[in-house]
Amino acid sequence: MAKSKVDKWLTPEGLTLLSGWARDGLIDEAIAKNMGISRSTLSEYKKKYLDISNTLKKGKEIVDYEVEGSLLKRAKGYKYQEVTKERILNPINSQYEFKITKIVEKEVPPDVGAAMAWLKNRKPDKWRDKPQPKNDENDGVVIIDDLSNY
Repeated sequence: MAKSKVDKWLTPEGLTLLSGWARDGLIDEAIAKNMGISRSTLSEYKKKYLDISNTLKKGKEIVDYEVEGSLLKRAKGYKYQEVTKERILNPINSQYEFKITKIVEKEVPPDVGAAMAWLKNRKPDKWRDKPQPKNDENDGVVIIDDLSNY
């Protein structure tokens, strides 16, 4: 009996490829192209085969959380240590070795662009470019369409 196309993608190796493509940020259309199938066939595979659906979902989630964490870190700013190593001749054994010669504490300041991207997505009602006022029963404002009686 001949193997179907989907069998290849249900193996551990196939699922690993799918997960990698999802983590790389490929959209379903590109993943389908890499698989040699149409976008609609991939949709059918995802409905029919839980392994494929879960693998793609998990792969995309992982990278989304990583990017989200990086964006938040960049938005808030952070500190890190820069370590400098130099190749130095060891006089005892006449071998070159790398030795730490300097450790410097560095700071990356908060990034306004990253902060705005975060806020616009997390609190769009307050931070989008043109916030919409809340409509609490028109806030006591009467809207008149026909001014002929006034």
